[in-house]
Amino acid sequence: MISADYSQIELFLLAEFSRDENLFDAFNKGEDIHYRTASLIFNKNVAEVSKSERNIAKTVNFGVLYGQSAFALADDLNIPRKEAANFIKLYFEKYNGVKTYVEKLKAACREKGYAETYWGRIRTIPEINSRNKNDAAYGERMAVNTVIQGTAADLIKIAMIKINRAFLKNNLKARLILQVHDELIFDAPFDEKEIAVKIIKDCMENDFNFKLKLKTSIEIGENWGEFH
Repeated sequence: MISADYSQIELFLLAEFSRDENLFDAFNKGEDIHYRTASLIFNKNVAEVSKSERNIAKTVNFGVLYGQSAFALADDLNIPRKEAANFIKLYFEKYNGVKTYVEKLKAACREKGYAETYWGRIRTIPEINSRNKNDAAYGERMAVNTVIQGTAADLIKIAMIKINRAFLKNNLKARLILQVHDELIFDAPFDEKEIAVKIIKDCMENDFNFKLKLKTSIEIGENWGEFH
């Protein structure tokens, strides 16, 4: 069995689309994005960041991406709301390009009534113009999530189609058997292992017209349990 997993795909897309200097630079250099974020919000060199600080930064990274409030972030991290609000404030100060991009997505959705992925798949979001604050806030989160998470979903579906076509073209017995979020699981004869991995990486990483380089993590084993 072969497992192919996109690395931090949603944050990768946020960096690609927002062109935030710090976020883009971290992915461009192949850095651990959670260590980079921790170094920025805790004002430390990356080498000085502890694992617990990295874990906090990871929660902040995804919390901001999903439009999490200070209240919800505080609950996740089990810290005071004021401290959580400060983490969000510091995040947007250090990644100001992300803040600009997120606000741009919200404004576009308010104007059009829908959000769309990189490849043009549309989701209508009437809630964003609701007079109810909770509904409007939900709409804002969906406006951002549709672009980032929706594009990630489109991306892996395109990769799946490309891989299947390449397997058939090369007369391989290898087959895609399962998708789990941003991970693909394949069943392949042992003697096809090397060519299958080459095709999988090529189809998942290349020809997507991104400035940043997509990266996949490949694992091989006799069963899926060896990967998890």
